[in-house]
Parts: sequence; structure tokens; C-alpha cells
Amino acid sequence: MTLPADTNPLERLVARAEQLMQRIEAVLPQPLQSPQDWSEAIAWRYRKRANGCGLLEPVRHIGAMELSDLQNIDGQKEKIARNTEQFVQGRTANNVLLTGARGTGKSSLIRACLHAYAAQGLRLIEVDKQDLTDLPDIVDVVAGRPEKFIIYCDDLSFEEGEPGYKALKSILDGSVSAASPNVLVYATSNRRHLLPEYMTDNLSVQRGDDGEIHPGEVIEEKISLSERFGLWVSFYPFSQDEYLRVVGQWLSALGVDAAAIAAARAEALVWALERGSRSGRVAHQFARDYAGRDTHAVAGSGIADVSGLSEESEL
Repeated sequence: MTLPADTNPLERLVARAEQLMQRIEAVLPQPLQSPQDWSEAIAWRYRKRANGCGLLEPVRHIGAMELSDLQNIDGQKEKIARNTEQFVQGRTANNVLLTGARGTGKSSLIRACLHAYAAQGLRLIEVDKQDLTDLPDIVDVVAGRPEKFIIYCDDLSFEEGEPGYKALKSILDGSVSAASPNVLVYATSNRRHLLPEYMTDNLSVQRGDDGEIHPGEVIEEKISLSERFGLWVSFYPFSQDEYLRVVGQWLSALGVDAAAIAAARAEALVWALERGSRSGRVAHQFARDYAGRDTHAVAGSGIADVSGLSEESEL
């Protein structure tokens, strides 16, 4: 802004001070703003910029996934689907912690529920562990919305003293303010209690080696977070038959014919042995490798977006 030459020194000083304040305000962290158009996506990702400002970014491409596509986890699928249906219908429902073997469909099951209930108003907001301290701001933004929001935390675990641990405890249960009825937290983890546990934690009578007078209370603190999830759902490694059945499903979805699927069984078992794991993720990785080498596979057949079905992929 250019001032006239005859402007007195005081006015020039005030103008320069205003310009300086505007520049400072531009770099200061701003309160989280609600997206202008909630209808442009069914899933959102919370991101924090370098200047400390947080925002909700719409997820444009979500991996295609149906509940019927998930095999060998019928019990877990029934629990999560029932809880999610209660939630979208306005009935009471629980926060959910999905734990257990890696690659067995924990994240995929949440994505499948999002697709199944999006038409009924279900929405999802993905929040990274390092941003959990901003959960109260996110909840405040969506509290007045008519939609139902799942706050999704993938691969959740904490080390000692991490700040997000306390923030998540307060949101789940324990804050002075009541939880918003249109928000639930769904988290996946390979740790059932979300924090590292040690043999010394079991000392309940004598003083701990580090001087802890009541080491038994350490256990109570470590399990207090996981206990605030009302629904625990555990996932287990696949048996050989279950693994081969999932391999067959993936190969069929990728356009491999029945004869080639049968011929691939032995190679699929060797692949799992080399990886040291039988899981949906390993089955998917083998199927992609095998189908890519099969000149008779029909690209793009079967499931619309096969890449989105992998356990390790993002939304």
C-alpha cells in the first residue's frame, strides 16, 4: 500500500504497523475451519501445515471395497457392521479397537463399512497419531453436522510420554464435556494395549528398579486407554486353507482363470513361506505378482479397484 507524499509521519507509522500485523497474522496458526462443501467427499484426511494450521482435506479416490469381498473374518465383520449400523441409525454404539495379526483385514473392514453406510450419512476422518492432540478441535468442527463421523486412526500405538495418548483418552471417555453423539473413534493396532509393556510392570509389591513406588499402578495406566474402547475386535493369522481361499479370490478378481488359480496353489504357499506370514495382505501381493506374469489375465476385470483392497493401502 502506497501512501500519499503529504501523509504525516504518525499516519505512516500506523499504516506500516497494520501491514506488519497482517503479515504476522498470516503465519500464525489459525483455528480449524469447516470445509465449505461437505458433499464433495465421504472421507477426509486431517493434515497440519508447516505453519501449524490444520485443515480437512477431501479424499478424492477411495479404494473400492465391499463387506462381501472380505473373507475368513465373518465374526469380526458382523460385530463391526452391527456397531456401525447402530451408529448411523442414531442408536447407541461404541468406539472400536481392532487389534491382532498384521494384514488380516482390519483397515479394509473399516473402509468396507464406510462404503456400505455412506448413503446413510456415514463419513470418515483419518487422523495420524502425531495429530491426535488436535482431536478436540476436529470434534468441535463436526459436532453440529447431521452426518455421522468416524475418526479413524490406523496402526495406532504409543511410546512412553507421547502427547496424543492423553488427548485420545479424554476424547474416548474422561473429559469434562460429553462426547459428541455423531462421532466415534475406530482405531487399528497390532498392540492390544497400545503401549509397550515390560516384565517389570508386573511388580506389584516391591519397589521397581527405576524407583517407582507403586509399579503395579503402571499396568493400570497402560491398559486404561484400550479399556476406553467399548468394543474390542481381534484378528488372527489365517490357516493354510483360508490363505489359499483368499489367494483364489484375488486371482479371480484379477482375471485369472480357474485352471491357472488351481495351478498357482503350490507357488502361493512358497510365497507365504518366504514372507513368514499367511494373511490377506500376503495373498494380495502374491496375486498381483502372479496375475502380472499371467498373459491370460484380464486387466481390470472383477472388482473395480483392486489396488484399494490391499490392507496396507491408504483410503
